[in-house]
Amino acid sequence: MSGVGPVEPGEGTHAWDDPGASPPSGPPHGRLAQLYDRHRPALLAATAVAALLAGGGYLYATRPQKPPPPPPPYPSQVVSVTYLAARPAPRGAPPRSFTLSVLLSVESGPPVTVTRIAQPYAGLSVASAPLPPFRTNAGATRKIAITMRVTECGKVPENAGLPFLDVTLRNTRAMEDHSYILGSRYAHDLSVALHVACGNLSR
Repeated sequence: MSGVGPVEPGEGTHAWDDPGASPPSGPPHGRLAQLYDRHRPALLAATAVAALLAGGGYLYATRPQKPPPPPPPYPSQVVSVTYLAARPAPRGAPPRSFTLSVLLSVESGPPVTVTRIAQPYAGLSVASAPLPPFRTNAGATRKIAITMRVTECGKVPENAGLPFLDVTLRNTRAMEDHSYILGSRYAHDLSVALHVACGNLSR
């Protein structure tokens, strides 16, 4: 061989065997590469679905939260008791008994149950119709006949100046003992009934 020039490829060699030459382009061969090529559309679709689900889950988790609803009111906040009138004691009531009727109203919120009705004087016993416990729905009223019986005249007042009823109320929020002052008409009628039941209350 004489002369100066590029070395010709020898027999059984190729130009891309040259370290500076780029290898021929084309898909890689082998079982994994063929499997990837075969399932490439399905893999791309699954990846897109996973991305959408991840994005949707993030948006759902970070969405603005509605504030929780306020708790229901306490029963004493929505129940009113007003005095109606005196009435005859029910037939068969014990001696020295009298009846005073009231109206119970529930303004709003869940139903309210009356579990007890009482009064502060030691010489009086109390029964009511209807008997506790009884429930009243919001927006409804219930007429209650309260029959009192004098058990000991020495323990009742000569003049009931500011009498009240003790009522135990319950709803889904709480159970409360609440005292209702029923006004001057109730005080007058109660005093009259006590005088009639015990005769002269003067000590």
